[in-house]
Amino acid sequence: MGKSFRIFLALTYLSVAFNAKSQQSLPYGDNPAVGKYFLSNGVNIYYEIYGKGKPLVLLHGNGGSIKSRGRLISGLAKKYKVIAIDNRCHGKSGCMKGDLDYDMMASDVFGLLEAIDVDSAFVWGHSDGGIIGLIMASLYPEKVDRLLCTGANIAPDTSAIQPELVEMMKMYPKVHDTLLQKQIKLMVHHPNISTIQLASINAPVLLMAGDRDAIRNEHTVKIFNAIPNSQLCIVPGSTHYFYEEQPDLFTLHFNRFFEQPFTVPSTVEIMRKIADTLLNK
Repeated sequence: MGKSFRIFLALTYLSVAFNAKSQQSLPYGDNPAVGKYFLSNGVNIYYEIYGKGKPLVLLHGNGGSIKSRGRLISGLAKKYKVIAIDNRCHGKSGCMKGDLDYDMMASDVFGLLEAIDVDSAFVWGHSDGGIIGLIMASLYPEKVDRLLCTGANIAPDTSAIQPELVEMMKMYPKVHDTLLQKQIKLMVHHPNISTIQLASINAPVLLMAGDRDAIRNEHTVKIFNAIPNSQLCIVPGSTHYFYEEQPDLFTLHFNRFFEQPFTVPSTVEIMRKIADTLLNK
């Protein structure tokens, strides 16, 4: 049961999916030439830095690692100073006794940015990484210039996640791998982020999700409605891993968000301008 459960989660929810597709010249996620550790609250956090330019922090999903973004790093490093991080209890990072929580993981990222003298950065967080990104933007606003948040949730129940997956995740006590159990338990009980906390985010945020995502579309819209300077993109015909399934569309919105001036148009304002133009003819 434990083995089949591990396979199910790897294929349907955890961000280790698509690792096998990565074709890369450098051993991203296990590169002794650039890999370093930062001690955060008693745990060694592993990270790698590539490229030059505006800092771009990559935050992977539950069960993933730097390797989860390995196929994308070389392209991103041509434009940005890519800071790829293994969250605690993931990849090559250390772990601690007791349960994981996202505030703790966000604190790790903040501490690392402080340690490497990064005043502010672009952030792309997927799934659990997106949750960490939202907490970062709320608790450490000076560190987040813009946040691309993909496939994230702010509650751990069926109001946010597809019911079948919630039931599957609750089977974590039957998993014998203690590290995997810790990772799944995190998703069962966390996050618990209020819309009031989201409303405090001042950084521009682009929320993206697949229309067949593990996260319910209405939940993504709820997050969008709560964040003042936010934009929303639901990617058609795609799942939790839409950035792999629809790479051209994802790249288009990625580049627009991080490279162009951020504007939030108002339909009312546009209609008013059209009306004024017509009346003044």
